[in-house]
Amino acid sequence: MHVESAGGPLTPARERAWIFGLLIAPSAVVSNGVIQGGVLSYLLSLQGIGSGVQSHLIGLLALPTSLYFLWSPLTDFLVRRRTWLLGAGVFAAALMLSCFERPQLTSGGALVLMFLSACCGQLVVSSTGGIMGALRSDAVRRVAGSFYQAGSMGFGALSASLLVFLSSRVSQHVLGLTAAALIGLPALAAFAAPLQEEISTSAFRVTMRRIGGEFKATFLRWDALPYIACMTLPFASGAAVGLLPGVAGQYGVDGDHVAWVNGLLGAFLMAAGSGAMSLVRCRIRAPVLYLIVALVNCACLTVLWLGPMSPPTYYTGVMLYLLTVGSCYAMFTAVVLEFLGASGKSGSARYSIINSLGNIPVLYMLQVDGWGGDHWGGRGMAAAEAVVGGVGALALLACFLIRAPAPTRIASESAPATA
Repeated sequence: MHVESAGGPLTPARERAWIFGLLIAPSAVVSNGVIQGGVLSYLLSLQGIGSGVQSHLIGLLALPTSLYFLWSPLTDFLVRRRTWLLGAGVFAAALMLSCFERPQLTSGGALVLMFLSACCGQLVVSSTGGIMGALRSDAVRRVAGSFYQAGSMGFGALSASLLVFLSSRVSQHVLGLTAAALIGLPALAAFAAPLQEEISTSAFRVTMRRIGGEFKATFLRWDALPYIACMTLPFASGAAVGLLPGVAGQYGVDGDHVAWVNGLLGAFLMAAGSGAMSLVRCRIRAPVLYLIVALVNCACLTVLWLGPMSPPTYYTGVMLYLLTVGSCYAMFTAVVLEFLGASGKSGSARYSIINSLGNIPVLYMLQVDGWGGDHWGGRGMAAAEAVVGGVGALALLACFLIRAPAPTRIASESAPATA
């Protein structure tokens, strides 16, 4: 990537991989903190709302995380992607503050405002993905993906803990201001995002032809199939994360320890596992390393599967599992970026589509893990994910080792798309 220097010639632009841990923070606070991180559930319980209604409301508000590819193409047009990121982050903060100004969070107006805040938060995801796709160095991309996932989990956990802690100590207005600050302030990191060239203006037909070519180069080729398999096969899904607390009692673990191990500590273990992948300096391609880490993740579940039904087994198995899930998520982003290729004109849209595919194994592995738990308890749940995920990872690893697919190649133009 290059920018125009004062003297005229093009010089390499500085690519700050660490900044992606901050760029994703607005979305992390909205989705992983307020909505799905336990803050909304806790506040609704204080307002006398039962678990059944809570689950329906949270499920509704979580829809943008699966459907955001429908509106993510917006961030490929009109202004730079980092401008979209800044505007979406600030607007998400304003909408969240307006939501908390409503006396009842279950009112129609409050729910609409929080839903729109979540939609804006997903524009942050697509913008960040497009900016990462514009990074030229594979090494920088891998480190950026690690910081991206670590920031997503770390900011989500931190914001959830802080907001729940403050909920009984401050008014709802102050709580809304705090949530808005946690969402909006990290969005200012967009000013430090890697500087890239202006988006070139061209006729509509030329632009659509270019976008069509980029989609074809990414998806309509035989070498795309192994990458799609990486997104959709049943390994490294982290599906057991939300189910492990339900089997803790079978290992003799009480609720207080579950809240700690599977809560704040668990979130930071996942963030640490993701951040640790930024330290890996090797020439192994992202899909191969991803599949190796996925196999390690499956191996960690054997502690819960084959170990004695005791608290030490639960603590050891869960912590190892969560740590390696974080590493898997970091490498998943690295695979997404390799599959994406250069951002081009449609980077945010293509990133959102590929990233959304990663939700598919989470959905069906929840059913597989639940089936194992229903039939054989905690051991069965761990065994189901370890066996099904391990078989899928081994099969695909053999495919990559026998015939490695070529990374996506997007033709560059004289004025490439920008962040």
